[in-house]
Amino acid sequence: MIHPHTTIIHINETVGFGVFATQDIAEGTIVYVKDSMELEISTIEFLTHQKEIQEVIEKYSYIDQRGYRIVSWDFAKYVNHCCNFNTISTGYGFEIAIRDIKAGEQITDEYGIFNLTHDIELTCAEPHCRKAVKPKDFDTYYTQWDEIIKKSLAKFKSVEQPLLVFVDDSSKQELENFIINPLEYQSVYRLRYQESVPDLE
Repeated sequence: MIHPHTTIIHINETVGFGVFATQDIAEGTIVYVKDSMELEISTIEFLTHQKEIQEVIEKYSYIDQRGYRIVSWDFAKYVNHCCNFNTISTGYGFEIAIRDIKAGEQITDEYGIFNLTHDIELTCAEPHCRKAVKPKDFDTYYTQWDEIIKKSLAKFKSVEQPLLVFVDDSSKQELENFIINPLEYQSVYRLRYQESVPDLE
Protein backbone atom coordinates (compact mmCIF):
# COMPACT_ATOMS: atom_id res chain seq x y z
CA MET A 1 0.00 0.00 0.00
CA ILE A 2 1.27 3.40 -1.00
CA HIS A 3 1.22 6.44 1.31
CA PRO A 4 -2.20 8.20 1.25
CA HIS A 5 -0.64 11.57 0.34
CA THR A 6 0.33 10.45 -3.15
CA THR A 7 -1.20 10.37 -6.61
CA ILE A 8 -0.43 8.87 -10.02
CA ILE A 9 0.49 11.17 -12.92
CA HIS A 10 1.40 10.43 -16.54
CA ILE A 11 4.91 11.80 -17.13
CA ASN A 12 5.56 11.15 -20.82
CA GLU A 13 5.43 8.38 -23.42
CA THR A 14 8.94 7.15 -22.58
CA VAL A 15 8.59 6.93 -18.80
CA GLY A 16 4.84 6.37 -18.60
CA PHE A 17 3.27 6.95 -15.18
CA GLY A 18 4.88 7.99 -11.91
CA VAL A 19 3.78 8.51 -8.33
CA PHE A 20 3.93 12.00 -6.82
CA ALA A 21 3.52 13.41 -3.32
CA THR A 22 0.38 15.51 -2.82
CA GLN A 23 1.64 16.81 0.54
CA ASP A 24 5.05 17.04 2.17
CA ILE A 25 6.29 13.63 3.42
CA ALA A 26 8.95 13.75 6.11
CA GLU A 27 12.13 11.70 6.19
CA GLY A 28 11.58 8.47 8.13
CA THR A 29 7.96 8.10 7.01
CA ILE A 30 6.72 4.74 5.71
CA VAL A 31 5.88 5.41 2.06
CA TYR A 32 4.97 1.84 1.06
CA VAL A 33 4.15 -1.30 3.02
CA LYS A 34 3.51 -4.80 1.72
CA ASP A 35 -0.01 -5.44 2.99
CA SER A 36 -2.32 -8.47 2.90
CA MET A 37 -3.93 -7.44 -0.41
CA GLU A 38 -0.74 -7.59 -2.49
CA LEU A 39 -0.78 -10.25 -5.20
CA GLU A 40 1.87 -12.94 -4.61
CA ILE A 41 2.93 -15.02 -7.62
CA SER A 42 5.21 -18.01 -7.07
CA THR A 43 7.86 -19.02 -9.61
CA ILE A 44 5.79 -22.03 -10.66
CA GLU A 45 2.62 -19.97 -11.01
CA PHE A 46 4.51 -17.34 -13.02
CA LEU A 47 5.52 -20.00 -15.56
CA THR A 48 1.89 -21.03 -16.08
CA HIS A 49 0.97 -17.62 -17.48
CA GLN A 50 1.08 -16.71 -21.16
CA LYS A 51 4.17 -14.84 -22.33
CA GLU A 52 2.20 -11.59 -22.65
CA ILE A 53 0.98 -11.86 -19.04
CA GLN A 54 4.48 -12.74 -17.83
CA GLU A 55 5.75 -9.52 -19.40
CA VAL A 56 3.12 -7.48 -17.54
CA ILE A 57 3.95 -9.23 -14.26
CA GLU A 58 7.67 -8.59 -14.79
CA LYS A 59 7.03 -4.90 -15.47
CA TYR A 60 4.90 -4.26 -12.40
CA SER A 61 6.32 -6.60 -9.77
CA TYR A 62 9.33 -7.03 -7.53
CA ILE A 63 10.75 -10.34 -6.31
CA ASP A 64 10.80 -10.85 -2.55
CA GLN A 65 13.20 -12.91 -0.44
CA ARG A 66 11.16 -16.08 -1.10
CA GLY A 67 11.33 -15.68 -4.85
CA TYR A 68 7.69 -14.59 -5.15
CA ARG A 69 6.75 -11.81 -7.54
CA ILE A 70 4.74 -9.17 -5.67
CA VAL A 71 2.28 -7.02 -7.62
CA SER A 72 0.74 -4.10 -5.74
CA TRP A 73 -3.05 -3.79 -5.85
CA ASP A 74 -2.83 0.02 -5.84
CA PHE A 75 -0.63 2.43 -7.82
CA ALA A 76 2.50 1.64 -5.78
CA LYS A 77 3.53 -0.43 -8.81
CA TYR A 78 4.04 2.81 -10.76
CA VAL A 79 6.85 4.10 -8.52
CA ASN A 80 9.87 4.64 -10.77
CA HIS A 81 13.56 4.02 -10.15
CA CYS A 82 15.97 6.92 -9.74
CA CYS A 83 19.68 6.77 -8.93
CA ASN A 84 18.98 9.69 -6.59
CA PHE A 85 16.00 7.87 -5.04
CA ASN A 86 14.04 9.40 -2.16
CA THR A 87 12.56 6.17 -0.77
CA ILE A 88 14.06 2.75 -0.20
CA SER A 89 13.01 -0.73 0.90
CA THR A 90 14.02 -1.85 4.37
CA GLY A 91 14.40 -5.18 6.12
CA TYR A 92 11.19 -4.44 8.04
CA GLY A 93 8.59 -5.03 5.31
CA PHE A 94 8.16 -1.41 4.27
CA GLU A 95 9.85 1.42 2.38
CA ILE A 96 10.72 4.74 3.99
CA ALA A 97 11.47 8.26 2.86
CA ILE A 98 15.22 8.81 3.15
CA ARG A 99 14.88 12.59 2.99
CA ASP A 100 12.03 15.10 3.15
CA ILE A 101 9.84 14.81 0.06
CA LYS A 102 8.06 17.98 -1.02
CA ALA A 103 4.50 18.18 -2.32
CA GLY A 104 4.61 17.76 -6.10
CA GLU A 105 7.86 15.79 -6.01
CA GLN A 106 8.01 12.38 -7.65
CA ILE A 107 8.34 9.38 -5.32
CA THR A 108 11.32 7.35 -6.54
CA ASP A 109 12.84 4.07 -5.51
CA GLU A 110 15.96 1.88 -5.71
CA TYR A 111 15.18 -1.04 -8.02
CA GLY A 112 18.47 -2.77 -7.20
CA ILE A 113 16.79 -4.29 -4.13
CA PHE A 114 14.09 -5.97 -6.22
CA ASN A 115 16.00 -9.22 -6.93
CA LEU A 116 16.21 -8.51 -10.65
CA THR A 117 16.53 -11.35 -13.13
CA HIS A 118 18.02 -9.14 -15.87
CA ASP A 119 19.49 -5.68 -16.43
CA ILE A 120 17.11 -2.72 -16.75
CA GLU A 121 18.35 0.23 -18.80
CA LEU A 122 17.61 3.60 -17.22
CA THR A 123 16.22 6.84 -18.56
CA CYS A 124 17.35 8.54 -15.34
CA ALA A 125 18.74 12.05 -15.90
CA GLU A 126 20.72 12.17 -12.65
CA PRO A 127 24.42 13.17 -12.96
CA HIS A 128 25.53 9.94 -11.27
CA CYS A 129 23.10 7.65 -13.09
CA ARG A 130 24.29 4.01 -13.20
CA LYS A 131 22.86 3.72 -16.75
CA ALA A 132 21.37 0.33 -15.84
CA VAL A 133 20.08 -1.47 -12.76
CA LYS A 134 21.60 -4.95 -12.56
CA PRO A 135 21.01 -8.16 -10.58
CA LYS A 136 24.46 -7.80 -8.99
CA ASP A 137 23.57 -4.36 -7.59
CA PHE A 138 22.09 -5.91 -4.45
CA ASP A 139 25.44 -7.41 -3.43
CA THR A 140 27.37 -4.33 -4.58
CA TYR A 141 25.40 -1.65 -2.76
CA TYR A 142 23.52 -3.18 0.17
CA THR A 143 25.98 -1.94 2.81
CA GLN A 144 25.59 1.61 1.47
CA TRP A 145 21.82 1.22 1.50
CA ASP A 146 21.93 -0.01 5.10
CA GLU A 147 23.69 3.17 6.22
CA ILE A 148 21.07 5.32 4.45
CA ILE A 149 18.23 3.32 6.00
CA LYS A 150 19.62 3.44 9.54
CA LYS A 151 19.97 7.22 9.37
CA SER A 152 16.35 7.68 8.30
CA LEU A 153 14.91 5.03 10.63
CA ALA A 154 16.31 7.09 13.50
CA LYS A 155 13.54 9.62 12.74
CA PHE A 156 10.80 6.99 12.59
CA LYS A 157 9.08 7.88 15.87
CA SER A 158 9.23 11.63 15.36
CA VAL A 159 7.04 11.72 12.22
CA GLU A 160 3.46 10.75 11.40
CA GLN A 161 3.08 7.13 10.26
CA PRO A 162 -0.34 6.58 8.63
CA LEU A 163 0.79 3.21 7.23
CA LEU A 164 2.12 1.82 10.52
CA VAL A 165 -1.18 0.05 11.17
CA PHE A 166 -0.42 -2.21 8.18
CA VAL A 167 2.99 -3.33 9.46
CA ASP A 168 2.90 -6.80 11.03
CA ASP A 169 3.57 -7.21 14.74
CA SER A 170 6.84 -9.08 14.23
CA SER A 171 8.29 -6.27 12.11
CA LYS A 172 7.09 -3.68 14.62
CA GLN A 173 8.90 -5.53 17.39
CA GLU A 174 12.09 -5.80 15.35
CA LEU A 175 11.91 -2.08 14.60
CA GLU A 176 11.37 -1.30 18.28
CA ASN A 177 14.43 -3.42 19.11
CA PHE A 178 16.51 -1.37 16.68
CA ILE A 179 15.28 1.93 18.08
CA ILE A 180 16.26 0.78 21.58
CA ASN A 181 19.53 -0.79 20.44
CA PRO A 182 20.97 0.15 17.00
CA LEU A 183 22.99 -3.08 17.06
CA GLU A 184 19.68 -4.93 16.57
CA TYR A 185 19.33 -3.50 13.04
CA GLN A 186 17.88 -5.83 10.39
CA SER A 187 19.86 -5.40 7.18
CA VAL A 188 18.10 -4.83 3.88
CA TYR A 189 20.10 -7.88 2.74
CA ARG A 190 17.46 -10.06 4.38
CA LEU A 191 15.36 -9.21 1.31
CA ARG A 192 17.92 -10.87 -0.97
CA TYR A 193 16.48 -13.88 -2.75
CA GLN A 194 18.96 -16.75 -2.60
CA GLU A 195 17.88 -19.26 -5.21
CA SER A 196 18.39 -22.74 -3.81
CA VAL A 197 20.80 -25.07 -5.62
CA PRO A 198 19.70 -28.72 -5.87
CA ASP A 199 21.73 -31.21 -3.85
CA LEU A 200 23.30 -33.54 -6.44
CA GLU A 201 24.62 -36.04 -3.93
